[in-house]
Amino acid sequence: MYKYDQTKTPLFDALLDYVNNDTIPFHVPGHKKGQGMVNRFKDFIGTNVMAIDVTVFKQVDSLHKPTGAIKEAQELAADANNADDTFFCVHGTSGAIQAMIMSVVGEGDKILVPRNVHKSVTAGIILSGAMPVYMQPEIDSNVGVALNVTPETVQTTLEQNRDAKAVLIINPTYYGVSTDIEKIAGIVHSYDIPLIVDEAHGPHLHFSDKLPISAMDAGADMCAQSTHKIIGSLTQSSMLQVRRGLVDVNRVKTVMSLLQTTSPSYILLASLDVARMQMVTEGKELLDKTIELAKYARAEINNIEGLFCFGEEVVGLDGAYDFDPTKITITCKNLGISGHELERILAEKYFIQPEMSDLYNILCVFSIGDTQEKVDALLIALREISKTCSNSGKNKIEIMSIPKIPLRMLSPRDAFNGNTISIELEDSVGEISAEFLLTYPPGIPVLCPGEIITDEIVEYVKALKDAGLYVQGTDDPEVNFIKVVNEHKRLNVITSA
Repeated sequence: MYKYDQTKTPLFDALLDYVNNDTIPFHVPGHKKGQGMVNRFKDFIGTNVMAIDVTVFKQVDSLHKPTGAIKEAQELAADANNADDTFFCVHGTSGAIQAMIMSVVGEGDKILVPRNVHKSVTAGIILSGAMPVYMQPEIDSNVGVALNVTPETVQTTLEQNRDAKAVLIINPTYYGVSTDIEKIAGIVHSYDIPLIVDEAHGPHLHFSDKLPISAMDAGADMCAQSTHKIIGSLTQSSMLQVRRGLVDVNRVKTVMSLLQTTSPSYILLASLDVARMQMVTEGKELLDKTIELAKYARAEINNIEGLFCFGEEVVGLDGAYDFDPTKITITCKNLGISGHELERILAEKYFIQPEMSDLYNILCVFSIGDTQEKVDALLIALREISKTCSNSGKNKIEIMSIPKIPLRMLSPRDAFNGNTISIELEDSVGEISAEFLLTYPPGIPVLCPGEIITDEIVEYVKALKDAGLYVQGTDDPEVNFIKVVNEHKRLNVITSA
């Protein structure tokens, strides 16, 4: 099945050799294997991790021009993930997504993207100078979250934008919902352009036949994966998978080198090396246990009064071709509390921290590191919260309509880099935004740079803030002010939406 010996961990082994040889470091970092580190920190994390915190030299290879251990580790990762090339990423999947976009589109090029993209996608569009064409995902009005875009939406949007240079899809969404990515790959390739995929929440998909198909297995040309999210690498370590043909791998290599630090963390790189080995050798069994735990939790949560956890029943709805059961979305609106309130209670009273919350839900991500004991602790807490809230007499929270996608007047790059002025949000209606407004639910950007601010958007943001939800994207942390384009008539105004 694999070309190479997947039990090998060449980069981690090279670092262990460096340590075992008791090499004397006259190189950065300055703590010198922890010798110069403050004791309180060193005593907590231990000296082993500091011993492999090294810099670029021949024995441990160079991320920017790999010829040894890193080269071999990336080749093993490509083999493991059904890719032609893999690039290790130490600046998170956000950086990998930006590199992916900048590798396929440039100034003025059109790229089709779902509206519920992560902000790193729009950042990549700004950096590249490309022009986004947004596709509206389907919405589950019962739980108030975005599902995915349908193949039909992709087909229609491509027919309307035959000059598009690339299409980006999410697989799966934050909430675990996948589209028919194989069908979409066929549609996109019929236009002779690449399909690139934000697979931040799907690095585990390839390693289990009980999960949705992975982007590379479905025929995508590139995908960015958060190896740290579900499987065992360290936070900020990710992989960018590439299939040659419609994508110029040398362009990808150049862009990755442009964006990544010249002082990468070998701790993060080594964690990618061993995480790949673990998934190939043990992944199926580990994921089987994770999926069973998730199924158990979902069934138990659906027996708790006032709570609901959607699952495979969404498969077959528009925008929900498949579902990742390791994503546990707990809808609490029938208890009369917001997801934000439920997250706060769990964190402050029970010391249980969900991944995130929106107005109606919390999201708990299950992974290979979870246990029955920890899942039972979550269930006990949810049962107690249900009893308390059920007796409070609170009315259930109603689902709010999401504002329509506003008219775009400038490219995101022109708006972001333009002459701007900060004004009060309530006075900004009719102005061109130079900033983002990003909120949950359902994970769709309310406003992107270059778009016209509407009354509907301002009122929606106010309602979310009143509910205690975190609205982000503006320089003003309280989101009372927003930057808008000043003297925008001097810029190249674009009237297409």
